[in-house]
Amino acid sequence: MDALPPAAAAVLADAILVLHAAIAACVVLGLPLFLLGGWRGWRWVRNLPLRLTHLLLMLYIAGQAWLGRLCPLTVWEQDLRRRAGQAAYAESFVEHWLSRLLFFEAPWWVFVAAYTVGPAKFIQVPATSSATRATAHRDRPGAAAGR
Repeated sequence: MDALPPAAAAVLADAILVLHAAIAACVVLGLPLFLLGGWRGWRWVRNLPLRLTHLLLMLYIAGQAWLGRLCPLTVWEQDLRRRAGQAAYAESFVEHWLSRLLFFEAPWWVFVAAYTVGPAKFIQVPATSSATRATAHRDRPGAAAGR
């Protein structure tokens, strides 16, 4: 990676920032969507692999917050920016706007509390596997009659 040209490092740093924003949006928006979907009866919110991925991401983020560690994506992006000769969060379009969505000032305990409460709320909507859904459909009254 030492031989990486500065222009390539800048492009990779922006790509990592976009990826980071997408992951953050999935984690932040996922919980309210799962809760709303459970209430509204949306089938996709019961997708077990999706739910487990979301839960593991929340637990990893909470663990990083409790340990006082930066996200590896943040570290990687900042390293690439230094290799590109940029100051951290210089004024490229992608960097300027997406970094403001991801990084904001708040006391450390606000992040720890948010990352801890999220996984606790996550378990309030039951997840089901495809086998459970198939069994529930088969055992439903009227399923044998083709309704």
